[in-house]
Amino acid sequence: MTLDTRAPRVSVVVPVHDSGAHIEKLVASLLRQSLPADEFEVIFVDDGSTDGTPARLDELAAAHPHLHVLHIPNSGWPSRPRNLGIERARGEYVFFADDDDWFGDEALERLHDCATTHAADVVVGKMAGHGRRVPRELFRRNRFDATLANSPLIDSLTCHKLFRRSFLDEHRLRFSEGPHLRLEDHRMVIRAYLLSKRTCVLADYTCYHHRRRKDAGNVTARKFFDPASYFAGLREALDIVDAHIAPGEVRDRLHRRWLRHEMLHRLRRRRLLEAPPEWADQVAHEVRQIIRERFAPGVAAGLPPLQRVAAHLAEQGRVDDLRRLAEWETGIAATGAVDRRELSGSTLTVAVSAHLESGGRPVTFAADSGREVLVLPVTDVDPALSDSTGTLDKSRLDLIARRRETNEEVFLPVTFHTEKVTGTTDDGTLHLVHHATATVDLDRLNSGRTRGTWFLKARITSAGWTADTPLALVLHFSADGARPVVRDRVGLWRRARWAVSRRLPR
Repeated sequence: MTLDTRAPRVSVVVPVHDSGAHIEKLVASLLRQSLPADEFEVIFVDDGSTDGTPARLDELAAAHPHLHVLHIPNSGWPSRPRNLGIERARGEYVFFADDDDWFGDEALERLHDCATTHAADVVVGKMAGHGRRVPRELFRRNRFDATLANSPLIDSLTCHKLFRRSFLDEHRLRFSEGPHLRLEDHRMVIRAYLLSKRTCVLADYTCYHHRRRKDAGNVTARKFFDPASYFAGLREALDIVDAHIAPGEVRDRLHRRWLRHEMLHRLRRRRLLEAPPEWADQVAHEVRQIIRERFAPGVAAGLPPLQRVAAHLAEQGRVDDLRRLAEWETGIAATGAVDRRELSGSTLTVAVSAHLESGGRPVTFAADSGREVLVLPVTDVDPALSDSTGTLDKSRLDLIARRRETNEEVFLPVTFHTEKVTGTTDDGTLHLVHHATATVDLDRLNSGRTRGTWFLKARITSAGWTADTPLALVLHFSADGARPVVRDRVGLWRRARWAVSRRLPR
């Protein structure tokens, strides 16, 4: 079948419900796209909005021929609007966006160019989070032939991606419909990854800004969902994996993603401590059943030590011990300092030291029969579960620049090493101090798109934690490619406090 040359390159499908003014940032970003307006279309599917949103969408469609609106009765969930959007889409590719998110100005053009250059069925564009977690490791570099086996694709299971429309139709890739279904995007996206002939990851440009609205619906209800229906959706995602991937290391690694993020994450830190006890007990029950019924031993065994212990406690139904662990873990934080900095022309060199601590004291490891065991506030746990001997050698320290205006993050090229420091009380414990040095040509930072203020931070990945700490260093660029002004962030804070104090009544 020949492609209709009049068809747009990209169709953007947007489910909309009572968006109000929150949709304006998305609309503005779509009207700023570098892809010409006659080469893409936007399909807003209004899911029975009851505010002024329908009228605003009609106004936009009347003013811009490439913006279209479909009004439907309220379905209660984004799945049906997305499915109807696919049916209406004329583009060679389809991108699914949410009504309160927005695009980078060149996003659609870059995503489409990547897709056509590499003949991709799916393109995952770099995301920036605004009150939401987004994948980090996946966007460390471009990947033009990414698979579930050779990359951390499994870390990105939201539907905010570019899909070849004929690929969606060929495999009848659609979203499960129903007002109470959960993880419908996981099930659609994991099928797409498994069926895709080529998937690309575009990491050198921030394509999509993913936001969590503080006023979006009933936050408490979303946070404390019905465990039975939620984990039924999770089991369906596992079924899809199991139908395509034979038992073994790859299947275990994919299963491990759901164990970490959708299961154990809800039984850790404040998530558990702030949960109603009955709800937490129900979640723990569902997690215990899935671990016992669905996961091979290698799934939990491949977790870092802290999460191995949490999985064991969940599998044993030890919710009180999970709460004790959560109370201790809420105090975990990274702390770091700039040891040295030097700016020579456009080349910045920064050396940083950082470590993890809890309650102001370093996270420690104890010697046990030749092993280095993570010291935790729970008893009656096999030390093999908290054995960190091999994990510690895989610890790393990254240095990251974050643009204040957009929340974009850029990994700086680093060399790093981890120092094992013995305790001062001769108790046989040790803690880790991580060291990293970055040397970066600031003219090439973010491919030269540097205008604005960039904060530096350190990110520790060790023993089951990934934690960031701000560094006392700020880069300000007056324009793209301009020579930066390098400042001490602590000094800026002190001057700001001094300026405020002068205005306060005495």
